[in-house]
Amino acid sequence: MSRLAHRALHRVRPGISALTAVTAVVAAALLPSPGAAAQSAPSGGDGASHKGGAPTGISRLADKWANPWGLSFLPKTTSALVTERYTSAVWLLKPDGSRKKVGTVPNTVAADPDPAMADGGLLGVAVSPTWNGTTDKDVFFVHTVADGTRVVKMRFDGTSLSGYTVVISGIKRGGDHNGGTIAFGPDGYLYVTTGDGHDNKAAQDKNSLNGKILRITKSGAAAPGNPFGNRVYSLGLRNPEGLAWDSRGRLWAADIGRTAWDELNLIEKGRNYGWPTCEGTCSTPGMTNPKMVWKPAEGGVPAQVAIVNDVLYVSTLLGKRLWRLPIDASGTGIGPATSYYQGTYGRLRAVAKVPGADQLWLGSSGNTGTNKDVILKVTIG
Repeated sequence: MSRLAHRALHRVRPGISALTAVTAVVAAALLPSPGAAAQSAPSGGDGASHKGGAPTGISRLADKWANPWGLSFLPKTTSALVTERYTSAVWLLKPDGSRKKVGTVPNTVAADPDPAMADGGLLGVAVSPTWNGTTDKDVFFVHTVADGTRVVKMRFDGTSLSGYTVVISGIKRGGDHNGGTIAFGPDGYLYVTTGDGHDNKAAQDKNSLNGKILRITKSGAAAPGNPFGNRVYSLGLRNPEGLAWDSRGRLWAADIGRTAWDELNLIEKGRNYGWPTCEGTCSTPGMTNPKMVWKPAEGGVPAQVAIVNDVLYVSTLLGKRLWRLPIDASGTGIGPATSYYQGTYGRLRAVAKVPGADQLWLGSSGNTGTNKDVILKVTIG
């Protein structure tokens, strides 16, 4: 598929349906790749009965957003910083739906130098896990600049952003292949997803920052214990945008494929997830197969991931729905998948668990018109 055609596939803008949210167990949209070995352990029951419940309600928390991309909650609060992709704006959103613009991330350039590619912009955000607005003010962002993608650090005192320090530069940008999610893991280190930047071979190059999940310190150095002695934690990814950890500390990530399969992967240190040799499952030695795959046009193009009580929730762009994927009893497989809100809110991207509550905040992405996106509150029963 050409770059232009792929761009069109991933940027379709749906109308908002007037249908109420409905739940549908969909088997056809989540299939193992042809020839794949059986990898998932039995789930121990249907998706709805798995621990963690299921969505029981959804309401509009805040409207009039313009492409919200990332959500990160401030420690010991239920307020979050939200990034807007094309405005470079960062907002403080409170649980009552009120919000305040706290600044912008400077040097952001959304338009790609190659007009045949899609745009970049301001992407993920991660608040330091020890942030308190005084002795620790660190907030980290991923954004595209004229000549690449960067991880940067700014200071947030609870009211406004200031400063700008480059943590990592030299990540190749490539239209919409920029990854962009950033999050602190249970180990206290910073994990960053990077796309292949439209350079397929980079994903297999252990010395390239592209097509990877990186694990770094707050200063941008390679975190201790990384498998290759550099910033790379895992490789062989095409355009991963979602990261989340379960109760056992295992890392799960969603990866947008090309035309055949999108993936949900259980990420382990040093593992190779196949791209571009494999898209979906394959039998190539040294490649790690996904735990779940989607056909892009059948509920796929997964964006971000959140976990509530060991149930994964995956937002989708082309799929225009939220997937519920229970982690099975073994902790390494996925039970039956259930979809919610198909087409009701358009493309969905930003998703995060609300601290201390069985709730998600979920953002639409790119609804047609000016400031037409919404952030929703999803209650998990």
